[in-house]
Amino acid sequence: MNVYDQAHNLARAIKESEEFKQYDYLKKVIDQNEELAKMIKDFQAKQFEMQAKQMMGEEMAPDMMQTIQELYQIIMTDPTASQYMQAEMRFSLMMNDVYKILGEVMGLGNMQ
Repeated sequence: MNVYDQAHNLARAIKESEEFKQYDYLKKVIDQNEELAKMIKDFQAKQFEMQAKQMMGEEMAPDMMQTIQELYQIIMTDPTASQYMQAEMRFSLMMNDVYKILGEVMGLGNMQ
């Protein structure tokens, strides 16, 4: 069994999964709406910044949390954006499961 062949098979299986297909399709739809794409990108950047600060043990400013919540509520009022966010979450969960399986096989425990 060639590891590289198996890695390519895994990549193909991921690309053919419903989770990836739905995420990819909705990402293309979102990218066609410049304003919506910018809003989602801004939300994700702020969310990432918040998570990074939490991981470093920094206190979260209440106004930052409120801004993120408000952005999320605005985004979720758009049906396409809502579908995209849900598809992205499903795809992300699938990928986390794949990483976890690989980590367990290598004896690394939970890689999250």
